[in-house]
Amino acid sequence: MTTQHGSSPARRDPAPLSVPPTDRRKIGLACVLLAIPVIALLWVASYNQEDPKLGPFPFFFWYQFAWVFLCSAMTYGAYRLVLSARGGRKREDS
Repeated sequence: MTTQHGSSPARRDPAPLSVPPTDRRKIGLACVLLAIPVIALLWVASYNQEDPKLGPFPFFFWYQFAWVFLCSAMTYGAYRLVLSARGGRKREDS
C-alpha cells in the first residue's frame, strides 16, 4: 500500500517493554544449579566403576538413576530461584 506520493505509509514501532529489576545473584545460582547435573553426568570417568554396588546394581547404573531425582530437584530449585529473582511480577494471561 502506498500513499499519494509513492512512499510507504509510516509504521509505528511498538511501545518498548519495561524490564523490572532482577536479582542477578539468584539467576546466577539458578544457572549453577542447572549446570551441576550436566557436568556430573558428562564426567563419565567419575562414575565408570562397578563398586560400590547397590544390591545387584553396579555403581555405574544406580549413580545415573539417582541423578534422575537429583536433576529434577535442582531444576525445581532453579525454577523457584528465578521466580523469586523476578520479584513481585504478576502473570498476565491473554
